[in-house]
Amino acid sequence: MQSDRLMLRGRLLTFTAEPFGAEDTAAYTYIEDGALLIENGMIAGRGEFSELIGDAAGAEIVDHRPHLLMAGFIDTHIHFPQVQVIASWGAQLLDWLNTYTFPEETRFSDDDHAAAMACRFFDLLTNHGTTTAVAYCSVHKGSAEAYFEEAEQRNMRVIGGKVLMDRNAPDGLHDTPQSGYDDTKDLIAKWHGKGRASYAITPRFAITSTPEQMDMARALVREHPDCFVQTHLSENKYEIAYTLELYPEARDYLDVYQRYGLLSDKMLLGHSIHLEPREVAVMAETGSRPVFCPTSNLFLGSGLFNEEKMRQKGIVSAIATDIGAGTSYSMLQTLNEGYKILQLQDQKLHPLRAFHWMTRGNAVALGMEEKIGTLDAGTEADVVVLNSKATDAMALRMERASNLSEELFILQMLGDDRAVEEVYIAGQAQKSGRRPAAIPAFERVLELV
Repeated sequence: MQSDRLMLRGRLLTFTAEPFGAEDTAAYTYIEDGALLIENGMIAGRGEFSELIGDAAGAEIVDHRPHLLMAGFIDTHIHFPQVQVIASWGAQLLDWLNTYTFPEETRFSDDDHAAAMACRFFDLLTNHGTTTAVAYCSVHKGSAEAYFEEAEQRNMRVIGGKVLMDRNAPDGLHDTPQSGYDDTKDLIAKWHGKGRASYAITPRFAITSTPEQMDMARALVREHPDCFVQTHLSENKYEIAYTLELYPEARDYLDVYQRYGLLSDKMLLGHSIHLEPREVAVMAETGSRPVFCPTSNLFLGSGLFNEEKMRQKGIVSAIATDIGAGTSYSMLQTLNEGYKILQLQDQKLHPLRAFHWMTRGNAVALGMEEKIGTLDAGTEADVVVLNSKATDAMALRMERASNLSEELFILQMLGDDRAVEEVYIAGQAQKSGRRPAAIPAFERVLELV
């Protein structure tokens, strides 16, 4: 039987703020021979192994040296029903949705299918190092049930919600303003705040919701102000034009959501590419969070996210995979493509800032930095173990790496699930068969010192 106390040994990296370069050492902590003490799914202590070992009585000790231990990755925008849509050839956004995504999502009316896909979905997330997900489920209440039930089985921190969509979709993918409201109320009552689950009120995007449904979304937000809200914004120029046809009174795309009272620091706005100056100002004023989805934006030819414009206005941006228009479950590969998109705009993404972004940075965007995203004592023990020599190409490049920043950049550009040696969710190892042999008894710790 596994102990309720666990000590992980390895090189530790965690962040206290967003670093702007290697010299910004106050923003991060790096310990060459570090240890994490985990008790009952929480981080109880962090420090030098030689100093923390005295607190390890009764703990199972797992030595992950020479690998790097970090907080688990956080994916802030992903579509659970699109696990079998990824890598579907398509044109641009609206054609791709109608050709692939909507037909696939109709299959989630079958509860057994939704449950089977939920298991596969969470396996893929954890195998790639993702320990927290913010997901869109399908329009079917049962898809959200399957998502939350599978996450509960794994004791995984998740946010999610069934999409609200009562128009511009195939038969089988419509709810109504009233049924969407009722189903969402039921799901919030059952799942929001239960264990490690939070609910996101989820109007898919303005095109698929009538004004009547947007009114119902407003009512849900007023009744449940502690819930998240998630939707899409300005991903594609045709999408923007069609939205303004459907909502001719709106000053711009964001104004649709603004008029219905949906904007706050709980609002996650996927993509947010083609923004007017007024929209950027309103996002800054309301604290709404844009979500950068680089592999998706490149795949669909949507455009280039302007991170620097957001930063100048004090807007906190998140970053995400956006499976299934996104092309990889790996947050490492998401950072890879994000780096390139910013390069095209003469914007720089230092590797330390990149790794902060998908850990503590995304936690800040969710208002959860006191719970996840760091290796601080008192936070939830979601940990990823990274092997920077996981492939021949990485190992060869690492022969010439001389510092931590170079190692991180190698992981960012060349890494994927193969670089993820182990993942811990609330202190429980997830990648079975790859965990190193544990030392079960305190009496044997001296051989590690």
